[in-house]
Amino acid sequence: MFQYEFMQRAFLAAGLISLIAPVLGVYLVLRRQSLMSDTLSHVSMAGVALGSVLHLSPVLCGFLFAILGGIVIEQLRRTYRSYSEVPVAIIMTSGLALAMVLMSLKTSLNKSFNSYLFGSIVAVSETQLIVIAAVTVIGLLFFVLLRRPLYSLTFEEDTAAVSGVRVKLLSFAFAVVTGMIVAAAMPIVGVLLVSSMIVLPSAFALRFAGGFASASVLAVATGMIGVFSGLTASYYTNTPPGGIIALILLAILLVGIGVKRVVKRTAKRRIAKAGMPVRQQTHQTLKEGASK
Repeated sequence: MFQYEFMQRAFLAAGLISLIAPVLGVYLVLRRQSLMSDTLSHVSMAGVALGSVLHLSPVLCGFLFAILGGIVIEQLRRTYRSYSEVPVAIIMTSGLALAMVLMSLKTSLNKSFNSYLFGSIVAVSETQLIVIAAVTVIGLLFFVLLRRPLYSLTFEEDTAAVSGVRVKLLSFAFAVVTGMIVAAAMPIVGVLLVSSMIVLPSAFALRFAGGFASASVLAVATGMIGVFSGLTASYYTNTPPGGIIALILLAILLVGIGVKRVVKRTAKRRIAKAGMPVRQQTHQTLKEGASK
């Protein structure tokens, strides 16, 4: 399958996104903003629709809308501090409503929108590949250079502010980077399932990793396995890659949780069996002492 240029572009784009999307997912899950990626994907879809209606670049409009949506969510999050789910609901419904209205204005857009909704291995153009590479570099630099302030911001904003972190500026920068990564991942997994590529690997990694750095590495490895195997299966079965990738990542998560539970139960049984003679001997000693 690598004899085709579109497959080469698809795998290269997927590899680049797999380097950065799961790392973003670790931060989003720890900040309890898992639905933010799903929300921004819907906002990005509205941007793609607007670009098509106005005969502008759909890719560029999708990026701008995703970034703008991230900034608005962050601003609303500060307005509704006690109701963190309200900004997500507001922006998601607004993005969906705008996308539906714009799609109705151009009927020919509905047919081409399948690739945006579910992803397509032929949807990655050379321009999109360059954009994805640029987003990956920017995202990696952001998470590497600002890892300490981001770590403090993720767990406790007040403590981070006291320690000298510019919380507001960093939060808005994080929202911008989130929008960029979400928009870049859309051609691979589609609007409806872009959050699976971001959240599922991080959910698996946080369940098994022993620390923050190891969780990021494990999330990236899991994401690459899911994306590459999903693209391969999509090519041979002629199915949208978004659904296949999401199912594979979900299977990895469920199997991992199941295996961990079995291992825990087995360990508990071994400890119980090993401790049984000791408990019996102790009971016998106490019994003999009481009789004396």
